Amino acid sequence: MPMPHPEIPLDPDLIYLNHAGVGPWTRAAGEAVRRFAEVNVARGAAEYPEWLAVERRLRERLARLIGAGSADDIALVKNTSEGLSLVAQGLDWRPGDNVVINDQEFPSNRMPWEALAASHGVEVREVRLDAAQSPEDALIAAMDARTRVLPVSAVQYATGLRLDLERLGQACADRGALFCVDAIQHLGALPFDAAAVGADFVVADGHKWMLGPEGLGVLYVHPDRREQLRLLQHGWHMAEAAGDYDRRDWTPASTARRFEPGSPNLLAAHALEASLGVLEGQGMAAVGAAVQENVEHLLARLDAEPALSAITPSARERRAGIVTFRVAGADGPALWRALRAEGVIAASRKGGIRFSPHFHNSPQDIDRAVDRVLALKDRPAAARG
Repeated sequence: MPMPHPEIPLDPDLIYLNHAGVGPWTRAAGEAVRRFAEVNVARGAAEYPEWLAVERRLRERLARLIGAGSADDIALVKNTSEGLSLVAQGLDWRPGDNVVINDQEFPSNRMPWEALAASHGVEVREVRLDAAQSPEDALIAAMDARTRVLPVSAVQYATGLRLDLERLGQACADRGALFCVDAIQHLGALPFDAAAVGADFVVADGHKWMLGPEGLGVLYVHPDRREQLRLLQHGWHMAEAAGDYDRRDWTPASTARRFEPGSPNLLAAHALEASLGVLEGQGMAAVGAAVQENVEHLLARLDAEPALSAITPSARERRAGIVTFRVAGADGPALWRALRAEGVIAASRKGGIRFSPHFHNSPQDIDRAVDRVLALKDRPAAARG
């Protein structure tokens, strides 16, 4: 049995292939939270300045991960849904505006835009991505001079389809539209560059490929767009002079902190900062190469098994860390439950099984998981539990 990766000390009885769902913490994250808890118990908030230093390092790490120009471009939000809602509800919508979405998005990157139809009269145009033309062609064809925003996931959560963000970003620039990227299935798995793709907004949560806890995400706002978003939440933390509690003539922070109304989630910040330190130590180029190698191995293994068929595109530029596949004659959700009972942590999507290996997984992990799929697929449902 392969030994656990030193930075990801998982139970060796598990084969963890669900980083597109909820990833495991790094050893460093666990230790950071343990130390934080011990200090809270023994000293209360006596070390608060040191905690704020951790938060500053987190913003700096996130800025580097995203390819932001500065940590000032980074807001810490509760989750992806909050970040996308701040963008969708913060824009000054005008009669006749439209937004182009697609039919493969997770609800977090669909519902905030659909809600605009009722609240602001925005036309919501939904595009099918499995049409004969390329997905980028389909999205661009739906845009016009009144398209205000193109929100897309860098990688689709169910199919694993990876979009050409640079092409879409250029299409937005050509039409004067804003480009909003849900990067939750990309950040931490593959290198990302907000400037190169022309992103106005980038949103992601820390609990997947970034190997952090739930409850803390990131919202990148291009500095030219900060003033364009109407503030929806107000509180002491979003003021320029955040520590001057007696001041009455407050103004919003000039940085992206203006989108953070209240007390920060410093416990989660300690964990996420530590896990991002692990990813930086590995190097995102090396992390991305390892993820792609694992995915290539998995796709080759699926191609060699007649009973298994991949839904995820095989072309390297069309995929990231997600591989979803169907199993002939098997009920996907039932098989997923059986795999979980056998220690294979994955997900069920599109009627099949979704594996999402990270850099710490090995080809042996993948082979063992596929072997268990094959062993379980013909087992009677009652025996599978």
